[in-house]
Amino acid sequence: MPETTAALPEPLLALAARHGVVPDFWDFGGGHRFVSTETLVSVLAALGVDASSPERVDLALAEAEDEPWRHVLPPVVVVREGATVQVPVHVEDGAPVTAHLEVDPEAGGGRRPVEQADVYVPPRTVDGRTVGRATLDLPTDLPLGWHTLVVDSDGTRAACEVVVTPGRLELPAGVGETRGWGLMAQLYSVRSHQSWGVGDLADLGEMAWLAARRCGADFVLINPLHAAEPMPPLTPSPYLPTTRRFVNPLYLRVEDVPETAYLPVAERSLIEWQAEVARPLSTDPGPIDRDTVWAAKRVALEVVYAAPRSAARQARFAAFRAEQGQGLEDFATWCALAEHFEGQPWPAEADDRGSELVARLRTELADRITFHCWLQWLADDQLAAAQRAAREGGMRLGIMHDLAVGVHPEGADSWSMRDVLAQGVSVGAPPDMYNQQGQDWSQPPWSPQGLARAGYRPYRDMLRTVLRHAGAIRIDHVIGLFRLWWIPRGRGAQEGAYVRYDHEALIGILCLEAQRAGAVVIGEDLGVFEPWVRDYLTDRGVLGTSVLWFEREDDQPMPPENYRRLALATVTTHDLPPTAGYLAGEHVDLRDQLGLLTEPVEKVRADARAERQQMLDVIAQRGLVGADPSERQVVEALHRLVLSSPAVLVGVSLADAVGERRAQNQPGTDQEYPNWRVPLADSAQRLVLVDELFDNPRLRSLVAALRH
Repeated sequence: MPETTAALPEPLLALAARHGVVPDFWDFGGGHRFVSTETLVSVLAALGVDASSPERVDLALAEAEDEPWRHVLPPVVVVREGATVQVPVHVEDGAPVTAHLEVDPEAGGGRRPVEQADVYVPPRTVDGRTVGRATLDLPTDLPLGWHTLVVDSDGTRAACEVVVTPGRLELPAGVGETRGWGLMAQLYSVRSHQSWGVGDLADLGEMAWLAARRCGADFVLINPLHAAEPMPPLTPSPYLPTTRRFVNPLYLRVEDVPETAYLPVAERSLIEWQAEVARPLSTDPGPIDRDTVWAAKRVALEVVYAAPRSAARQARFAAFRAEQGQGLEDFATWCALAEHFEGQPWPAEADDRGSELVARLRTELADRITFHCWLQWLADDQLAAAQRAAREGGMRLGIMHDLAVGVHPEGADSWSMRDVLAQGVSVGAPPDMYNQQGQDWSQPPWSPQGLARAGYRPYRDMLRTVLRHAGAIRIDHVIGLFRLWWIPRGRGAQEGAYVRYDHEALIGILCLEAQRAGAVVIGEDLGVFEPWVRDYLTDRGVLGTSVLWFEREDDQPMPPENYRRLALATVTTHDLPPTAGYLAGEHVDLRDQLGLLTEPVEKVRADARAERQQMLDVIAQRGLVGADPSERQVVEALHRLVLSSPAVLVGVSLADAVGERRAQNQPGTDQEYPNWRVPLADSAQRLVLVDELFDNPRLRSLVAALRH
């Protein structure tokens, strides 16, 4: 990387700024770094901007100036409620303009006139014609919602969406008045004697109800439930899904589908045979075998799918399918195509969802498409049941869902949403103290311009699905709604650049959809970020994330009393080993074994010991432990330390609660470690099932310490 911007041509810097590409950044060590010319050119190309030569850069700058004038209206307008906003309108110079707003039916509907402001802007010659600009004053009393601005001029009509978002997302009634706490669980790892080798939605409902009734918990935070591939091999990582909008049917409980109870004996036997294959896996201490589980579960579900549904059940399925619209149809079509091509390379025409081949296959595979739509209907129904169980048990929030940063580069969203996902780049993170080589998550990022052109509808639809049965939502890497680290294809994770997004629009829409759903939003704001971002999120009512080990002041642990109030405070996170393993320095040993360190292991190990000793000194000075405390006592003391913070929510890792030591995930690895495949076990590596979970002595002791 160049050390100064002197190595970067000024026109290229101007073009990058125009498109939100940032030429520099501050690294985790406080150093000011600049990206290379090659990186800027590659990232701009992914944004659809040709900067391959000085002449192309000049042309692209001119195009950027003219582009807004080529369209009557901007693609979308996102405003805060009560704000004064003016919208530019581009028409033939001197042509009359009339405008009105069609109000969101969910906000009362109706039609509102829109007045033209007395603002003169000189006309501009664009593509050989003279274009004038009128200015519209939007009403300041518009209700929250998705409205449509309609403009007429000389027989031409244009429209764009006007999204009115809350200035601030307030906590639901009863949340925030007294602190809430809950468990954090990787659902697939939390199994029962009834589940088929993977924790499922019935396990989730039971765990949530018991956590509320027996422990007084207010929420259960789970890993993303986004869908994986429809056929083995399934990607283990819940943070690399094929789609973020729809649910992984791996989490379905077959026996809870109503039609299962009415199957004839022969068909019922088919399901029992599949259960005999998968159910014993729940007591297998080895890595979780998603492929075997899904192979069995899919056969069983196909048997149930073939059974007749009552008239009311069929009508509800049809209503769900109509409500979810084209997004569900495209996802189900991709699943059917993946089955059809059976893991073989797809023909080029199949990559285009609008091609004649895909149109023909939609007809030929109609029953399989319906099957995959049906799976989503079942998942929606079982998710609703889990949230209902959580609230009936007494939780104030219930299920807290997790939204991944992105999707698999060859998945359903990448296939169906190419107009809003950037090509030729992937998302990742620059080097930091825990991942000193940087990270490449292999996911295509949102295209800022593509999202705007689509009126943010794909983003909205994704949020609505995740929020349908949620009391809260955690946004993984919420900094990605402000900027993302784009890595050009073929480059290392260190060779990326930040690309900025319209955070006012993305955060605003997030707050709007969460308010409509009655949900709390938690942003995972860890890692490298610009300091003002946390203030902005707080102002919008989005909770932050405070992790004990990451909260530092003057190279010392920050006193928890200084944590933010609007935050979810925890001792650990899923990207670290459970606290028992962390205290033992196992995260250093693991990274050393996997070759992930860029500093001498002796230095990293010494730094970890010093960090651990600092924390032990803190809890000893506060009288939270006595002399020579046991591992369990230290873990409980660390959680009591977090409870001394003003944070409105406190999360407790289920792995910590039962004494698990193994990490669920080691960032920077793929096959080198069994990421996302570690079943829940105690400190002696004995499996802990939902059936015995709340009688676990270590969990009961930790809960007692928290409640005391």
